[in-house]
Amino acid sequence: MYDAIVIDQGASGQQVERRQIGFGDLQPGDVTVDVTWSTLNYKDALAITGSAPVVRSFPLVPGIDFAGIVAESRHPDYTPGDRVILNGWGVGEKHNGGLAARAQVNGDWLVRLPTALTERQSMAIGTAGYTAMLCVMALEEQGFTPDRGEIVVTGATGGVGSVATALLAARGYRVAAVTGRAGEADYLKRLGAATIVDRAELQGKLRPLSKERWAGGVDVAGGAVLANLLSMITYRGVVAACGLAAGMDLPSSVAPFILRGVRLLGVDSVMCPKADREVAWRRLSQELDLELLETMITEIPMDQVIETAPDFLAGKVRGRIVVPIPG
Repeated sequence: MYDAIVIDQGASGQQVERRQIGFGDLQPGDVTVDVTWSTLNYKDALAITGSAPVVRSFPLVPGIDFAGIVAESRHPDYTPGDRVILNGWGVGEKHNGGLAARAQVNGDWLVRLPTALTERQSMAIGTAGYTAMLCVMALEEQGFTPDRGEIVVTGATGGVGSVATALLAARGYRVAAVTGRAGEADYLKRLGAATIVDRAELQGKLRPLSKERWAGGVDVAGGAVLANLLSMITYRGVVAACGLAAGMDLPSSVAPFILRGVRLLGVDSVMCPKADREVAWRRLSQELDLELLETMITEIPMDQVIETAPDFLAGKVRGRIVVPIPG
């Protein structure tokens, strides 16, 4: 038996509890991992609270990422003792995730933990930080460089936004950090933000085109925030979009695209090819200031995960939440 958080369907609807489950509850996979660290992400919060239909198989262990040590392997790339990371691939949605002491997964989903990172640090980065790096890579693939002008990051106090702000600032970009929490200005400036933007500025009346303001952006919000952001991007600017915290719709027009040549890049972290994952993790281990990363971290025990999940939806979470998994 081992420790886990489990989401199940009962007669009165979804139920979530921390309990012991058996090795027979492990799902098919050719690598078994003793999980040492996991995280609490926005998608995990949606799953745990039942606020969105994230969970597609019941019962399910949530947790869209984890780090740990290979216990058993039938996969040619891994042997017992290897340190590994997993992000996405439907884990925590339709396959048991990281908020448990043990996971059994397809070895093709795993990435070796970079030697420069501890398991705790890798989860402090987690899916959010890995997604942030994918956004940076997407912008660079379009030839976007610091000399183009100021770049805006929405949801800057969240996991993706915090890491994106730090990564971009470290590479010489002038970063405008968007937040609805004025009290977090000092935190964002420590990460490297040059200017702080009130989120209300991107929630006003929608216009096909507004005054050109930023050369590029990383957006985690979607909805009206992204629509307004697109209308403010300068000629031939680039925006990488990876989230939907403000909604799945995009109440925009073609004007930014056909009149200013703005490019909107969709960034997916869940099914991203392994080669890109390995590049992202290698770069994170080399480019992210680990002392700065430490300032983004809140650590909570497993018995606080369920009660903490609603804080994401209420906009009360700053940076990254990491969860040590008892052995």
